[in-house]
Amino acid sequence: MIEFHLDPGSWVATYLQLVQQVKEALRLGTIDVGDQLPTVREVVADLAINPNTVAKAYRDLEREGLVVARQGRGTFVASTLATTSVRHHDELRARLERWLAAADAAGLDEESIRALISATLREKLARRVA
Repeated sequence: MIEFHLDPGSWVATYLQLVQQVKEALRLGTIDVGDQLPTVREVVADLAINPNTVAKAYRDLEREGLVVARQGRGTFVASTLATTSVRHHDELRARLERWLAAADAAGLDEESIRALISATLREKLARRVA
């Protein structure tokens, strides 16, 4: 089951952070079709946020066809975003962890690492389109 967390320093709205975390879990295959999301009550208790915030996130996910709410039973994953590339995740994660260790050894802080990854990804995608 997914465990939500919030980044209080983020400029991203709380409900969007929840939506992004569900989508990330779907892409990584950590949750799958048929899995139940935490109830609104559970998320509110864990994160101390307004129930309307959780409900809004779940409604957005339902509108996108990713989850389905079953009255009195909860919210369940209805679709996945995982691709066949999921089988490569373990190997890629190990390589990424080695790269992150090298970046840390080179003295890069978290924001610098994120900036380097974002810039490199943008450049790679721009070359793919060109």
